[in-house]
Amino acid sequence: MRVYGFVIACLLSASSAHGQRATLSLDGTWQIEESIGPEQQPSAWKHTVPVPGLVNLAAPPFPDAGRFDSREGFRNLVRFHGFPADKVPADTAGISHQQRNYFWYRTTFRALARRQVARLRIGKAQFGTAVWLNGAKIGEHAGCFTAGLFDATPAMRWNAENELVVRVGAHPGALPLSIPTGTDFEKTLWIPGIYDSVSVLFSDNPVIESIQVAPRIQSSEIVVQTRVRNYGPAGSFRLRHTVAGTGAAAAEPISLAPGEEKTVLQTLRISNAKLWSPEEPQLYTLETSTGGDSASTRFGMREFRFDTPTRRAYLNGRVYFLRGSNITLHRFFDDPAAGRLPWDRAWVRKLLSENPKKLHWNSFRFCIGPVPDFWLDIADEVGLLIQNEFFVWSYRPEWDTQEMAREYREWMRDNWNHPSVAIWDASNETRSAVLREIIGQVRGDDLSNRPWDNGYEDPQGPDDPVEDHPYLFGRNRIFQMTELERMTGAKGTNSPHPTGHAAFINEYGWLWLNRDGTPTLLTKEIYDKLLGPDAAPAERFKLNAYLLAGLTEFWRAHRNYAGVLHFVYLTGSYPGTYTSDHFIDLKNLKLEPHFEDYLGEAFKPVGVYINFWQPRLAPGVTQRFKVMLVNDEPAPVKGRLVVSIAKEDGAALAEQQTRFELAPLGQHTYALDVKVPAAEGKCVLKAAALADDGRAAHSPVSRRYVTISR
Repeated sequence: MRVYGFVIACLLSASSAHGQRATLSLDGTWQIEESIGPEQQPSAWKHTVPVPGLVNLAAPPFPDAGRFDSREGFRNLVRFHGFPADKVPADTAGISHQQRNYFWYRTTFRALARRQVARLRIGKAQFGTAVWLNGAKIGEHAGCFTAGLFDATPAMRWNAENELVVRVGAHPGALPLSIPTGTDFEKTLWIPGIYDSVSVLFSDNPVIESIQVAPRIQSSEIVVQTRVRNYGPAGSFRLRHTVAGTGAAAAEPISLAPGEEKTVLQTLRISNAKLWSPEEPQLYTLETSTGGDSASTRFGMREFRFDTPTRRAYLNGRVYFLRGSNITLHRFFDDPAAGRLPWDRAWVRKLLSENPKKLHWNSFRFCIGPVPDFWLDIADEVGLLIQNEFFVWSYRPEWDTQEMAREYREWMRDNWNHPSVAIWDASNETRSAVLREIIGQVRGDDLSNRPWDNGYEDPQGPDDPVEDHPYLFGRNRIFQMTELERMTGAKGTNSPHPTGHAAFINEYGWLWLNRDGTPTLLTKEIYDKLLGPDAAPAERFKLNAYLLAGLTEFWRAHRNYAGVLHFVYLTGSYPGTYTSDHFIDLKNLKLEPHFEDYLGEAFKPVGVYINFWQPRLAPGVTQRFKVMLVNDEPAPVKGRLVVSIAKEDGAALAEQQTRFELAPLGQHTYALDVKVPAAEGKCVLKAAALADDGRAAHSPVSRRYVTISR
């Protein structure tokens, strides 16, 4: 099938084409077929599929696509479904339940007029990629989570039609055990496909292989690392950089032998550079040229780090508290409702902007698996700090450590120019000394020296943070919220790092509900105990939001963490799933109203928490309420703190108030004595911080449901 790609280049005339890179997008509708063996190229093409996308989007559909039980998934089959433990496979990636091992993609395109070099870029594809151009094999790429780059020059038919065939594994078992294909105990499908953009890059020598821009905000400079390669005869060239709209420029002569590759470091000063932050996501563009190739690299002037002595995160030199959630895109891929949504740019932009702003989130963890490149482009533009997590939840000893290091390096290369990418995350909840060693090998590649999260293993660097997942509720534990009154919010033992490094929460709750209000596999016991098995979905949704808000307030108020990230904003939701998100209208990204209300208050940059969870109040007594206030803002906030008791219909019964004042990034606890009304019945206890500046983000509300009774 012909792909009508478009060319992105500054081609003002035939003569100006040389020296500029031309990029031909191959995104569109491709043909696709299946095979059992790796060399059985199809003789007829009867199915089509979108690229980027996954094979479950093929028309007509392929039966059982993605049906594969991973080794880790089998452990949950034992735990929850009575699968015999002695039948769990130990020497394979898992067991496939489909009559194929490979999928073959095919498209055609018309190449440009002859250039010296043509390279094919496949953004991401799983599971394992092999490529043929006009019948000639031009390479393979084992990585499932990084871009594959292929020299297409020898096989290219210039200014003519070309046939491109790409083979991917139909399941993780199609790759050798030494290759990481992702580990996740809670994925139910492993759907293959080309899930990021495909393009052909046309240029002359020398070719720009990669660019890294590392900001230095103290000196208002950028360090630019350019890797160039000469595919032709020896020559002398000039490497030039300019930062659009700033006047910043640098140039350097380079000489390259045939086939030689060089890495060049240059420094450019940007006068009065504007810093990038979630509040002001200022972006710059670096234009690079070798005389034969060119590239545009977008970047932001920002630095992000953690500090062990203060146990805080710092953005651009000041303390910055992370508030946000998680996206597990590769679990969302399993959701029948996902369809083409992950590649709908308008939908993704809305996903990453509208709701996060409503909920006062400034950060996300892209959890257990990467996203298509354009997701990070959008995160750069809307202002989000991303904890970028590699697809590892449990390290397999048969993985080749050199292959792992290579894939981590490629993953960093693909993402290091995004100002939104603030934290490299090697794994989720994984204890592995091997990963600690690999982090030590690769972290120096990142000239911005981003911090690394090492799962449940000890931190590798002196200022690396540790993650905590303090699930107070659990499959066999019905937590009593009254226990919070005696807790200090200290780091939990769920993630037993013996360290005093900065910690941040990127999972908590264990209160998931499916989008229809039914409990997930992990939470049925909890809701049956708290509300009864016959509770209505609306009752569960309200309780879910109420408890999540209370936990959010608690973790933030005690200031033991550099950040609090809820789990989870987007994931799969369908019968038999383990976790779920909070959407009631996925296509239009409408959140469940109770969640939006309660969490929108709990995540405001000025936070309020009533340290009171008793279910009843005695009528007529004077009750002292301790109210904790925190200020995430770099400026002071002051106003009135009002503690009130009202009927469920809002009718006021009692109230007490006092002035409050919070220093920048400050915290304070206030004690207010309120006389409980004599009238008995169900009531709402409320603490409201009403800021003098009138800003809603500085005026949060904390609520407790109580019954006044003797």
